[in-house]
Amino acid sequence: MGMQVTVLGSGSAGNCTLIETEATTILVDAGLSSRQITQRLELIGRNVEQLDAILLTHEHSDHTRGLHVLCKQRPFPVYANRLTAEAFATDPECNGRRKISWRLFSTGALFEIGDLVVESFSVPHDAYDPVGFKIHHGTVAVGILTDLGQATKLVVERVRAVDALVLESNHDIKLLQGDTARPWSLKQRIMSRHGHLSNDAAATLAGEVASDRLRHVFLAHLSRDCNRPDLAQQVVSRKLQQVGASHVAVAVSSQDKPTATLNL
Repeated sequence: MGMQVTVLGSGSAGNCTLIETEATTILVDAGLSSRQITQRLELIGRNVEQLDAILLTHEHSDHTRGLHVLCKQRPFPVYANRLTAEAFATDPECNGRRKISWRLFSTGALFEIGDLVVESFSVPHDAYDPVGFKIHHGTVAVGILTDLGQATKLVVERVRAVDALVLESNHDIKLLQGDTARPWSLKQRIMSRHGHLSNDAAATLAGEVASDRLRHVFLAHLSRDCNRPDLAQQVVSRKLQQVGASHVAVAVSSQDKPTATLNL
């Protein structure tokens, strides 16, 4: 077994990705409830007892919702940078959550979890110190980009050499602008540099990092109201075809069920 990737769930209501090797099993974010994480692991023939660690991109609840209960059940080490850990631990709604077994890293640092090598890097988003990850195992690597408002030069550089990419494709700009349920101030935040990537922005990023090595893209964090899975997939696939990267398989993650497990 090389590296396996399963997006257990992704969307505005919760994000969680399973990364596995023969020796190490981690979650990137725990934004689903503990019950949902447990059930979705069971759906793919895994269980919580197999987890070695949890890795956090940032402190927002759709990335940390299940963390407290999971860590009460078993003292998983939780890897986060200092500002993310502090923001989570000091949230008024997080009574008793200071007991989590934190493993702090500096943004930009390289560190190991079992036989995985994790590279962290800064991303623009409206959190205290949000990060993306490039996770290596041997000669393969997966990039994790679930919340960012803009693909900076640093982001592009860090995920240029990956075999698979979990990439935010949050909204269709026209659907967001026409949404009557969201105030204009919220729409501005979503479309800002520290908000979320649109389908077009995700497609541009995918096109920039496409290479012979990149084989799989999981589109993530889709808005239920301001996007459609078929639309997101169409926009990103079209861009990849335009840049000569039709070999890249584009899958859309779901808020409600795990993706098929990818073997790298």
